[in-house]
Amino acid sequence: MIVTVTLNAALDRTLTVPIFQIGHRHRSSEVITVAGGKGINVARALKRLEVPVVATGLAGGRTGIRVVEELTAEAILNDFVRIGDESRTSTLVIDPTSGTHTEVYEWGPLVTESELAMLMDKLHYLVRGADVVVFAGSLPRGVDESFYAEAVKDVSRRDVRVVLDAEGQPLRSGIESEPWLVTPNQLEAEQLVGQELFDDDDFMMALDSIAELGARNVLITLDTGCYALLREDRRVRRFRAIAPQLEPVSVVGAGDTLLAQWLSGRADGLGLEDALRLAVGAGTASVLEAGAGRFDPSEARRLATAVELHELQPVG
Repeated sequence: MIVTVTLNAALDRTLTVPIFQIGHRHRSSEVITVAGGKGINVARALKRLEVPVVATGLAGGRTGIRVVEELTAEAILNDFVRIGDESRTSTLVIDPTSGTHTEVYEWGPLVTESELAMLMDKLHYLVRGADVVVFAGSLPRGVDESFYAEAVKDVSRRDVRVVLDAEGQPLRSGIESEPWLVTPNQLEAEQLVGQELFDDDDFMMALDSIAELGARNVLITLDTGCYALLREDRRVRRFRAIAPQLEPVSVVGAGDTLLAQWLSGRADGLGLEDALRLAVGAGTASVLEAGAGRFDPSEARRLATAVELHELQPVG
């Protein structure tokens, strides 16, 4: 079983607005409303892959009630801590005519120490039956930037593999607690290593630098695929996976789907290469649908056959 933890859960509204222009009145041609936040996106993708998953985190106010209702409607098992402040709403506007998307995120609720303590108590109960715990997304107001670092240590001590998908100082601090896997996107990886990344040598440097900070395994996700540093049988291997190029409907949540499929593939016993191809295929399939974590697993398998995979060798 996999447990996903979303501290800053949201109600995600995706509006499709052809020929979207700032300052003009529009009518949306399609509206999709789902529970959101990176951990929830991962849980949704895992559910589509028929992987046992429980989504937990913090949910407050009427929006929090709606988040839980949406998860239940999707038959995603969930166990959230109710908090006093209102959970956030996020809005994504997709313009299919120009291929652009515009995101508007609220800050999220103010969380108290006692509410965080209740979440950790609940997590201690849930991890008893878990193989992997995924901490994903931004931290809401009132939560110290060291939270992920402390949580990673706490869960790792219970012999559970920990995945961390965050950004900024919470990500850096969390990596120093030696999670099993971290999954920054390119911008987040650049912030970690302090420089822009352009070619294979740059990304290999970034993979090694992030691993030296403490991560056991690293996936750097890009619009074009991913770079990976993976440990198996006391070997460290580095890969570049190149996704087939498609016309995307929405790229939001593609990295969350890639992570879910990677975890599923490895749990099913796939080797590193096959699991990585399938993960990139799933991330690519997800850009064909609006709504994070939504994808067709059969399309992912088809696209995986078109993924180019190269093993990278460090110079010297």
